[in-house]
Amino acid sequence: MRPQLPALATLAAAAVLVTGCGSGDDWSRPHPKPSAIGTIGPEFIDPATTPAPESTFTPKPGSWSEVRPSKGYRVVLVTAGNDRPTKALVKAVKEWADAEKVDLRTVVPDSPSDYIPGISRALDMKPDLIVSAGNDLIDPLATVTAHHLSQPFLVVGAELAEPTENVTAVDWSGASFRGEGLGMSSTYDASSFTAERCAAAIRAGVAAVLNDRQGLVVWLDEH
Repeated sequence: MRPQLPALATLAAAAVLVTGCGSGDDWSRPHPKPSAIGTIGPEFIDPATTPAPESTFTPKPGSWSEVRPSKGYRVVLVTAGNDRPTKALVKAVKEWADAEKVDLRTVVPDSPSDYIPGISRALDMKPDLIVSAGNDLIDPLATVTAHHLSQPFLVVGAELAEPTENVTAVDWSGASFRGEGLGMSSTYDASSFTAERCAAAIRAGVAAVLNDRQGLVVWLDEH
């Protein structure tokens, strides 16, 4: 006897689910620890130094350009805000991920009350790196990151006022937002979030993380 249409639909749906679970995108499977492919330039940061936690260093422009993550690098982008700077950062992260074949997933909290739960959803995925884009997430990140020291975070276009050793930030004179309690920096300039600078921010930040220069602020000089 032929199965009824609802039964056929159920079987088809099950087939789709099995296909999805068996794909290469299943993050429940173990994978090798990520590493840096390529070498940072000698003027990125002095390899003989041990920078103080929360300190800032200014790499020479382009000194990070030869570094990319190893195959299978898992990144979650958490983003909030519809302002032009945030959109520029998100675009840069996605273009970097496409270019470097990074396994990227995105979490977009739907309201301020969802900011911390959204970061928690990113944590639950157990990625190699969580990237944050958008000033609205700075205060929620300050609340969450200190309780998950084994999870690397990268903040692009802003920074935490008191980051722990697992939080790296990339900033420049037109960015520098550090949370509502400190207010917007007097040098903040939305027009400074150019495509070129945002692209440099994600690449320089990832180069720092992959080379164990975490818990620092990467300051992008004018270029």
